[in-house]
Amino acid sequence: MKEIQVAVIGSGSTYCPELIDGFIKAREELYVKKLMLMDIDTRKRVIVGNLCVRMLKAAGMDTEVVMTDDLEEALRGADFVVTQIRVGMLKARYLDETIPLKYNLIGQETTGIGGFFKALRTIPVMKNITDTMEKVCPDAWLINFTNPSGIVSEFIQNYTKVKSVGLCNVPITMIDDVKAAVGEGAQITYLGLNHLSWITSVKKDGEELLDKLFDDDFAPTVMANIHDDGFDLDCVKAAGGFPSSYLQYYYSRDAKLAYLKSCEKTRALVCMEIEEDLLKMYADEKLVTKPALLDKRGGYKYSLAAVSLINAIANDKQEVHVVNLRNAGALDFMADDDIVEIPAVCGKDGCKPIPIPGFHNRHIIGLMRIVKEYEKLTVEAAVNGDDRAALNALMVHPLIGDYKAASACYHEMKYVHHKYLPQFFMGLPESK
Repeated sequence: MKEIQVAVIGSGSTYCPELIDGFIKAREELYVKKLMLMDIDTRKRVIVGNLCVRMLKAAGMDTEVVMTDDLEEALRGADFVVTQIRVGMLKARYLDETIPLKYNLIGQETTGIGGFFKALRTIPVMKNITDTMEKVCPDAWLINFTNPSGIVSEFIQNYTKVKSVGLCNVPITMIDDVKAAVGEGAQITYLGLNHLSWITSVKKDGEELLDKLFDDDFAPTVMANIHDDGFDLDCVKAAGGFPSSYLQYYYSRDAKLAYLKSCEKTRALVCMEIEEDLLKMYADEKLVTKPALLDKRGGYKYSLAAVSLINAIANDKQEVHVVNLRNAGALDFMADDDIVEIPAVCGKDGCKPIPIPGFHNRHIIGLMRIVKEYEKLTVEAAVNGDDRAALNALMVHPLIGDYKAASACYHEMKYVHHKYLPQFFMGLPESK
């Protein structure tokens, strides 16, 4: 049994008990000897942290738990660091979702101009975390769940020295859905970028089952945070694979925009209500398990993805996991340093991408390449406070495109989020 010390940055997240539940279930192989729970929000850090303590005690684990708002204290001695932060909290997400609608642009927390601003706010904070890791726990592994995970991973893995893997619960959900439909033993090809991915092949006993699944109206689970408009079967067949839920924003853009404009409540407001309900439950000292309501928050199978990956690295299991990491030649149509979301063999030395040779789907290749350029420009803008790179990123993104709308929306959002964007206002006087 491997004993580890884990630091959770953003431990006030209501997702945190999901993670703890995963560690409890894995305790025979992976024992968390010390758990550092770090969050700048005192109320949430204490409420969520106390539930985590009760869960561990109820499971008979003698894990030492420390709650702190000090990043350096949290990271010192860590073997694994899990990042699940939300810069600006759900109030910032609400702005990301609503302001773009005024310009006929989709507002969403991980894609389009909403996801773009989440990345701009998040990368400076992630830089502080990685700088501190390099100083106090240089050998630790950073497992990033912070969205937009692909863009954040693009920054961490190409701009810092920290050992890191990006993770999302979309791949494990999609792959498990396919396995449930066709049975175990299927060879499944999954590839893409984070929140821009497809299952392009399902083989069993040498037979390709993709067309049969199309004909059977199979569809992977739609994530809880996405309104399901469905996928047109002809669209899916033309794309050549089962798309992740987030591709509804690309394949049904007008329907998504119309729906978002018609909603009485944005997803951010719904999440605020769910979060408050969860915190009330968490504050009950009799509660020692994660409540079912947590599944409505969008973190389905989050703990399974995170803990199984940490277990694979800690115990050198050489298991296959779908992660966000450098392409390193796995996809011959992407650059070696592009962060892609593909299967990799994971062990003590990290994750090594599994090559997917001979991939010729021009639709997927084209969309991946253009969105990757958007991601790289976004990181450049976030790191340097570069307006030109920012506008170039928005002009490249398939959900934006119109310069007048993009520019006007960009400048308004940059203003309302200015306190989280110091890199764009260096040398300027403080606004009053």
